Amino acid sequence: MIRVFQADDHELVRKGVRFLLLGHPDIELVGEAADGDTALTRIKLLTPDVVLLDLQMPGKSGTELIPLIKSALPKTKILIVTSFGDNEHVFAAIKAGADGYLLKDAPSHDILTAIRDLHAGHSSISADIAMRLLQEMNHPAPSHPTTEPLTERELDTLKLVARGYANQEIAERLSLSESTVRAYVSHILSKLHVASRTQATLYALRSGIASLDDE
Repeated sequence: MIRVFQADDHELVRKGVRFLLLGHPDIELVGEAADGDTALTRIKLLTPDVVLLDLQMPGKSGTELIPLIKSALPKTKILIVTSFGDNEHVFAAIKAGADGYLLKDAPSHDILTAIRDLHAGHSSISADIAMRLLQEMNHPAPSHPTTEPLTERELDTLKLVARGYANQEIAERLSLSESTVRAYVSHILSKLHVASRTQATLYALRSGIASLDDE
């Protein structure tokens, strides 16, 4: 069961998502909030697996909430669901640590797919958004973000993370245990100074480690 929380100040949106999730027994809506402050309190209490988060809400904005949620609940995945598709909002949300980004006019099955993908450990960012994020970045990626460069195995792992593979799939492809892959991913995020697999994917794309054309 995937436990989902949604934060959106529009009642019609919340009702629509509520109705959508009711028809899927593998997903449970555990809570809702119409403002950022209430959302943060309830999310900490309910510890959902995935948070559907709007960017514009009374109180704390979605962008402000992202690092607060990640700090309190590092394993909780955050899917931005918003009407803002411009580069400024997308870039700010991903930089803050969002794991996925979806527009409100996307087909309903895209929300379900994104929820399941994030819960399974996949990144949830489209090639279009990834390309726009790359174009938005003004500063070139450093060759080595830290004095401790990625090892060959960590680079292999990062390439597969960038292609959207979950830890179990990476383990199978590299003939490693899943716990070893989890350790590699943790080391990668620490060395690159990033908060999520999505940010690590963007680094891999910027630095040429991975490509949007990879299979």
